[in-house]
Amino acid sequence: MRSELHPEARLVRRLLWLTFLLASAALWWPVDAAATRVKEVSSVAGVRPNQLTGYGLVVGLDGSGDQTTAAPFTSQSLVSMLQQLGVNIPPGTNLQLRNVAAVMVTAVLPAYGMPGQAMDVNVSSIGNAKSLRGGTLVSTPLKGVDGQIYALAQGNVVIGGAGAAANGSKVVINQLSSGRVPAGATIERSVPNMALQGDTLQLAMHNSDFQTASAVAQAINNAKGPGTATAIDARMVQVSMPPEPSRRVAFMAEIENLPVQLGKPAAKVILNARTGSVVLNESVTLGACAVAHGNLSVTISTTPNVSQPNALAGGRTVVTEQSDISITAGNKAMLEMPAGVKLSDVVKALNAMGATPQDLLVILQAMKSAGALHAEIEVI
Repeated sequence: MRSELHPEARLVRRLLWLTFLLASAALWWPVDAAATRVKEVSSVAGVRPNQLTGYGLVVGLDGSGDQTTAAPFTSQSLVSMLQQLGVNIPPGTNLQLRNVAAVMVTAVLPAYGMPGQAMDVNVSSIGNAKSLRGGTLVSTPLKGVDGQIYALAQGNVVIGGAGAAANGSKVVINQLSSGRVPAGATIERSVPNMALQGDTLQLAMHNSDFQTASAVAQAINNAKGPGTATAIDARMVQVSMPPEPSRRVAFMAEIENLPVQLGKPAAKVILNARTGSVVLNESVTLGACAVAHGNLSVTISTTPNVSQPNALAGGRTVVTEQSDISITAGNKAMLEMPAGVKLSDVVKALNAMGATPQDLLVILQAMKSAGALHAEIEVI
């Protein structure tokens, strides 16, 4: 005899089946976890941070400040500051300071920074101070390139290094002559920004690429309607803004989170001549070529020889040098690379040859000159 389920039990059973189906679909449904958004390839033109700079003093150092004989501007700055505070120092007074250091204070005023907000500042010694550890930055105005004061900085300096010295020996870890004051500056003046005030807005691509600009414009038109965005060139995309000012912030928030379908980047090889670093992207390929790489070493050794005459010969003792020169050439075989080799095959082949990063600089440049490397080489 078949038993009937209670209506509530049937509802619970159906919900469990639906949950199971949704969970199973999440496993096989194709999801692009690394989708690129508009905000990751572009930014609003004109919305940018601004650099601020100031000159100040760090006080309270434990004898590790500037020596006034080598940095006279430190004592001059201190005298000027004390005079502003009502302390008069007789002219010609020789101040022997060890607890004060002159520093340059730098900060970045963020876009849309408003008065009253706090921001971090960097402090760097410009004299001969040994360390800024334990010091306090005195109130320092921070100015922009227009000479206007945009922030005031003050606070305790945080140093990330350490050091010790005794009997002429010294050990230093990281940098002791520069530090940071977290939330050490208060914004006093904001930079006006009219990016959202007009009828149109321009998005600047991070990299000049026609494909990226076209993809961004297409993504915006698909979401907001045809004609909303127009790619002006490889760098700029013009976007029509809503007529109501109250809707523009939400409109831009939606645009920045739109997914963008980008193609493969242009093949490029980045070479750092100073460190020997070599970076290749996935688009780098090779044509058919053969590579031979062997080290040629030349060794010159000099041995001093003493030539001493006999006792009655009447000559003198002289020292002569005998030099031996040897040349050793590497015996590595030539490696053949077929056309269409991908990045992984290039790395494996060059590693198999025993090429160092410095050798890769020469090998890749030679491949480019031979027309076998299908990529643009950029030396930084």
